[in-house]
Amino acid sequence: MTTAVFPGTFDPVTWGHVDIATRARAMFSRVVIAVAHNSTKTPLLDLDTRVELARQAVQPVDGVEVVPVDGLLVDFCKEIGAGVIVKGLRGGADYDYERPMALMNRSLTGIETVFITGDNALSHVASSLVRDVARHGGAIGRFVPDGVTDAVAAALKQE
Repeated sequence: MTTAVFPGTFDPVTWGHVDIATRARAMFSRVVIAVAHNSTKTPLLDLDTRVELARQAVQPVDGVEVVPVDGLLVDFCKEIGAGVIVKGLRGGADYDYERPMALMNRSLTGIETVFITGDNALSHVASSLVRDVARHGGAIGRFVPDGVTDAVAAALKQE
């Protein structure tokens, strides 16, 4: 049984994230979505909300679970016995960003990173763009699972 960890901030979770988690699950017996508490970022949605929205989004996918994570990803991977880190790629810029982290993680622990190319129909969907569209009054419903639009709207009212 191979456990894979799919890390990210998921601020907010998008259909692209769900696509990567679903396809990772087809390759690995267990996929753990690790929703990061990242001290270098200021997320729109709080950690509990991001975890709950991700859980709702992948609920139909057997063998995928969602947990909050604080600290080094490789420490979390060791803690749960994960042998693989999964990262989704939309294009070359994602690869350029993710490659050094993958090499560092492998250097620290030997844990390999597997890159999954995202669905081409979703290649333009990024959490940061979804937030920007929402901030400017645009509709984000087709980019995100149920519940996310309302959570993002509520968070924007509090900004």
